[in-house]
Amino acid sequence: MSKLALRRRSRRSLLPDLSNLLPDFPAGFRLRQNHFIRIEDQMEDGRYVVRAEIPGIDPAKDVDITVRDGQLTIKAERTVKSESKGTSEFSYGSFARSVPLPSGANEDDVTATYRKGILTVSVGASKVAPAEKHIAVQAANE
Repeated sequence: MSKLALRRRSRRSLLPDLSNLLPDFPAGFRLRQNHFIRIEDQMEDGRYVVRAEIPGIDPAKDVDITVRDGQLTIKAERTVKSESKGTSEFSYGSFARSVPLPSGANEDDVTATYRKGILTVSVGASKVAPAEKHIAVQAANE
């Protein structure tokens, strides 16, 4: 039985996270990773599952999930509830994240749930990854 191969992308940047290099810097000066959705993905029971950390939103109004051309895109928006004169380290505004779907993913079989700040998107996948196809090269007549 073949397993569906996940396309892996590098999770490490060529540049270090500067906020980790400067842990003692005052909080107001730390570089924030605004507008970025943190995810984890894996195969579970023949489905490709992506979990996204998006706390503090109304999933019915603030989330848009699309699947197109082998890409899963999650967009969300968190708006400021009130103007506060205190310190806030929360991120507000629009957030987006796209991930490539594994080979054999069924773009017509996608479900999503939201619970306790975690969005879970599940994509159906075929049991077998498509077979490798070899292409014959023909010599050109000169």
